[in-house]
Amino acid sequence: MPKKNAKANHGALDSALLISFIERLENLHAQHNDINHDMSEIYAEAKSQGYDPKFIKKMIKLRAKDPDQLAEEQALMEMYCKACGVQLLLDL
Repeated sequence: MPKKNAKANHGALDSALLISFIERLENLHAQHNDINHDMSEIYAEAKSQGYDPKFIKKMIKLRAKDPDQLAEEQALMEMYCKACGVQLLLDL
């Protein structure tokens, strides 16, 4: 239900405004779908060249993190691995 304000007409809807919101959202949904399709194609291309998409996704997440946050997570991972007797083979 739309929020009433001083310009509201006792619960009447501004059809043009509502349609504008819907059309803008539909446009964004279409763009979102196009971007997802493009990303899938890039992952498929990388896979065809021998790269593992799962690790590419992990790299994207790691690169997006703040370096201090990443260092803290790495230190905690190393501490947990040591406590559990798991040997890390590479630095994350």
